[in-house]
Amino acid sequence: MDLTTFLQNCVTGVSLGSAYALIAIGYTMVYGILRLINFAHGDIFMMAGYFTIFAITNFMLPWYVAILVVIIATVILGAAIERAAYKPLREAPRMSIMISAIGVSFLLVNLATYLFTGLPRSFPKLGFLQHVYKIGDVSAPVVTFITPVITIVLLFVLIYLVNHTKMGMAMRAVSKDYEASRLMGIEINTIITITFIIGSALAAIGAILYFSPRPMVYPFSGMMPGLKCFIAAVIGGIGNIPGAVIGGFVIGIAETFLVAVFPSMTGYSDAFTFVLLIIMLVFRPTGLLGENITEKV
Repeated sequence: MDLTTFLQNCVTGVSLGSAYALIAIGYTMVYGILRLINFAHGDIFMMAGYFTIFAITNFMLPWYVAILVVIIATVILGAAIERAAYKPLREAPRMSIMISAIGVSFLLVNLATYLFTGLPRSFPKLGFLQHVYKIGDVSAPVVTFITPVITIVLLFVLIYLVNHTKMGMAMRAVSKDYEASRLMGIEINTIITITFIIGSALAAIGAILYFSPRPMVYPFSGMMPGLKCFIAAVIGGIGNIPGAVIGGFVIGIAETFLVAVFPSMTGYSDAFTFVLLIIMLVFRPTGLLGENITEKV
């Protein structure tokens, strides 16, 4: 592999990992607050792809207006799912909430199939994002270069929000002790809704950045990216926001170089991600940045 090919794969891997990281943050934030794996998160990401198609292709909105509309629509969808499927089960056993999350995932997939058919839909071109930009011998669409920048900026915004605002303090309190937070007067339902709103907004941004270099959206297009982003959250240390970003980068870069170095493994890149998860769980179950928690029986 020559230097140009190496740099090209680095750019592609970092960009893909950045998109994974944005979606993984949604998983890790919800888990940090509710101790719930929101299995519907990947399907919310998929719906954001369809929202983008309809905003630009059907409603003919300018791309910069369409992006705002897609984020708002995805946030409304995420908040509605939290209110309808998770809030009524707040006091239910954790298994009940998990089953509800799986049910919501199947509901979104079947709803997308019913509304948009199972045929792949072409993802529209968003302004300058598809323009090919060249740095030295490395060339890629603009979206490939700006995705890591957007991810890092949003990461620092989230870290500031969580560590230096009253809302972030409430989020940290709820994640540490649900009942004590309620007794201290924290509006638990509001904090949980805000968490879903943030996660859904990041899923919308991640969908736009992920699908822009890829031509098609279909009802199951959120399943594998959703699983990979969940794995990214586990690898980084689920519940840890910087860890989710690191996990996303690890998977994106590893997956890209696996295909580049072993072209015959192209069809097995998804399986490699699960192998990576097994290795991580064997040698470091808490993830790269996860903390060991001692529970008293």
